[in-house]
Amino acid sequence: MDQVVNMAAMALGAALLLVTFYDLFQTVVLPRPAVNKVQLARIVVRPLWRVWRWVGLRPAASRLDRSEARLAAFAPIALLALFLVWAFALVVGYSLIIFGIRDEFRPHLGDFTEAFYVSASTLVPLAYGDFVPQDGLARGLIVVESANGVALAALAVTLLFELYGAFRSREEPVVALDALAGAPASAVQLLETAREKGMDGILKATFDEWREWSAKVLESHLSYPLLIYFRSSHDNEAWINSFAAVMDSAALMMSSMPDAPEVGSAKLMFTIGNHLVEDLTWVFRLNVAADSPIIERSEYVAAITRLKAAGYDAHDGETHWQMFAQKRGKYAPALNRIATYLALPPAPWVGDRSYLPHRQRRRRTTAPAPRPAS
Repeated sequence: MDQVVNMAAMALGAALLLVTFYDLFQTVVLPRPAVNKVQLARIVVRPLWRVWRWVGLRPAASRLDRSEARLAAFAPIALLALFLVWAFALVVGYSLIIFGIRDEFRPHLGDFTEAFYVSASTLVPLAYGDFVPQDGLARGLIVVESANGVALAALAVTLLFELYGAFRSREEPVVALDALAGAPASAVQLLETAREKGMDGILKATFDEWREWSAKVLESHLSYPLLIYFRSSHDNEAWINSFAAVMDSAALMMSSMPDAPEVGSAKLMFTIGNHLVEDLTWVFRLNVAADSPIIERSEYVAAITRLKAAGYDAHDGETHWQMFAQKRGKYAPALNRIATYLALPPAPWVGDRSYLPHRQRRRRTTAPAPRPAS
């Protein structure tokens, strides 16, 4: 009977180790997204984010600066939690195998608790020599687990450098966009600023820069989806909002200012940007009906009016509105859902728009008629 239990424990431990190694390889080592990942990490990060988001948005944490600070702490903590999960899975996996060969240790291991202690102190490593492997299999297993502990630490350091390097690469253009689009970013303000004196070529350069930005984010955030939860470090900024503002600017140029010299750069940026949105939708597993522009016709007309005042040859006819709505419908619903899911600070055309005047209940402008005397 003991032999059956030992074999079952060893088989279960080996299976757990294989699953953990597979997940580590695809999550940390493999530099591209893998389809149908096992992903122990996924079952940890998403439920943890839902709880963290709920706590961070409670009335006690309703101040924007406080809620943003709490929500921003999630990604680093989730990263540490992932390595704790992987380390715990390795310890349990090796514990089960050690328990199956417990007779090869001196003194003999009495139960699974002692096997877990030997495994944990070997992975770290903190072995004090109170349990010594005597035979070949036990000795080989301890050496392998100790090597896994060193490899896990190396992977942690490598992943930290990779994630924070990709984070800085993502955030630099977001911060730089403030000078053009404000914070939170606005597509109309971006186009207005680009029309000011001395800004020749800045709009084309911005579209070119954000085309490259979209390609970099596409590669890094699909390979390491945890980057999506890293929030921008400046007030009223969010990478989704800035990206949406540039996409909106490109859509406005293509639909309502087709003769502008920057339309070519806008088209290229829009193409790569749509690719990024499609893959973000895949990462978040969103079922989004890509048909609504989210904004209303009156907001579009107001934007075109401002652009005309800035000096653009812009058009706001029905054909142009339909073209803009069709283009914005490709990316805006997904970005809006992602911004809401991540609880990002709202922007004029992205995120929680309930604060906008046209969404608010109309206030009474005249006093109510007095009741007739009874």
